[in-house]
Amino acid sequence: MATINLRPWREELRAEKQKQFITMILGAAIIAAGLTFLWSSNLDNRIAYQQSRNAYIESATKKLDEQIREIESLKSKRDELLARMKVIQDLQGKRPVIVRAFDELVRTLPDGLFYTDLKKSGDKLSIVGMAESNSRVSTLMRQFDESDWFTNPNLSNVSSADSRRSGYSQFTMTVKQQTPEPEGEDK
Repeated sequence: MATINLRPWREELRAEKQKQFITMILGAAIIAAGLTFLWSSNLDNRIAYQQSRNAYIESATKKLDEQIREIESLKSKRDELLARMKVIQDLQGKRPVIVRAFDELVRTLPDGLFYTDLKKSGDKLSIVGMAESNSRVSTLMRQFDESDWFTNPNLSNVSSADSRRSGYSQFTMTVKQQTPEPEGEDK
């Protein structure tokens, strides 16, 4: 019987299978590298897209912050203007009150009495004056009590006047100024 040596055939088959295995491994490595590259580039694209969105949001936030600051400054200017308008309206409303108060000071002034000094602090009016007699000072206090524009007269000092005005008494009094309620209006 002839002897057949199967060794070279097996070695060739093994070498062929090894070449196929190496080719498959190289193919798998190339495919894995390609997939890794695609995955990495996709991830980089997503990161770049998210960074561009973040940058857009930051720029929009800065614009909104500037608009908010502008709105706050406009609100503060508006509040200042409203406060000024209120002060002007209050002054416009009080203009006739001052005239009426001076008119009422003249109306309550009895004969034989005159004022030498008037000072107003808030709603208190300090009066320094000269009177021919103490009864005229008491008449002035009664007229202040009866007045719609003045209340709570308080006489703090009565003394004789200096030698230039002999026969007169100098008095110091405080009275509270009030604005009477308009007639015909109910609260």
